[in-house]
Amino acid sequence: MSLSRIVEYVFFFSLLVISGYMVWLITSPFLSALALAAVIVTISSPLYNALVPRMPRKNKSLAALLSTVIVFVVGILPIVIVTGLIVNEAVDFYQDIDGAEQISLGGTVQMIETQIAQFVPGFKLDLAGQIGLVAEWFTGNIASIFAGTISTFFLFFIALIASFYFFRDGHELLQLVIKASPLPDEEDKEILDRLGRAVRAVATGTLLVAIIQGTLVAVGLLVAGVDRAILLGALAAIGAMIPGVGTGIVMLPIILVLFLTGDMVTAVALLAWSAAIVGTVDNFLGPYLMSRGNNMHPFIILISVLGGLSLFGPIGFLVGPVVVTLFLVLLEIYNQYIVQDQRIADFDDIHDPTRAN
Repeated sequence: MSLSRIVEYVFFFSLLVISGYMVWLITSPFLSALALAAVIVTISSPLYNALVPRMPRKNKSLAALLSTVIVFVVGILPIVIVTGLIVNEAVDFYQDIDGAEQISLGGTVQMIETQIAQFVPGFKLDLAGQIGLVAEWFTGNIASIFAGTISTFFLFFIALIASFYFFRDGHELLQLVIKASPLPDEEDKEILDRLGRAVRAVATGTLLVAIIQGTLVAVGLLVAGVDRAILLGALAAIGAMIPGVGTGIVMLPIILVLFLTGDMVTAVALLAWSAAIVGTVDNFLGPYLMSRGNNMHPFIILISVLGGLSLFGPIGFLVGPVVVTLFLVLLEIYNQYIVQDQRIADFDDIHDPTRAN
């Protein structure tokens, strides 16, 4: 290769790396929103595909706009409203903490201690210590809760705009990705197809079931008159993703407190609601939704959700599992196409020595 050609290559790839880095700096603040939009479109693509033939002249822009509006009204708007309610209840809880020892909570705890002490002598709840820890956490994080909420609204707005273009032009964008990939086109299509199925299975399986269960828990607690019902429902949704734990991590302590404080009717009603309604979703709807595609182990989903929340903020409950799903799909593709192909090649070389030469 001539020296001039080498200089051309060095110059070209230097420009490519520099421009790529600049593009990364420009787009990195919106990567979470773009990832969320990609997840939304992947989940909702059957809706868009069903709308296109029904639009005047099969107008893709109109179908994309209608799909985006439906996703906003049915999916994103409820999430935004519930997020605001959760933050409000968390703030109210923080404000109640300082006076918790002077209000009825103290009497309630003392009553519970008396009841339990009959079976466990010397039992005592360290209410002051626990309240102090919670208050310290809220004091250090209350500002970030508000900041995170505002930034989340902005990311949802960007994600909606991106969803419109992904709906309308997503097929062309995927074709560009396939052409730019050094892998064979068949393997690229297989990876994208498996990733789409896995994302839909995770989103409509474990995550959707957890959200439904958390919602039902919140409804039951609201009807029963339990304070902070929405905040507790959000905690129950997280608990629903923990194998072997479920929504009982929230419901059982509340039912126990109601039982020990003598509110037997409410305790029995919540127990029946939890077993008959909330449990039915996990036992019947969950397996049906998860059977519709390849699904990750619940513990992996839990870790990916919590890690996604830590890394991406509130929208990480969707983005986190998608990133882990992509990694697992790539591992599966690697094992199926690369490792097995290499084993076949080695087997052929052993049985046909002339191939090795």
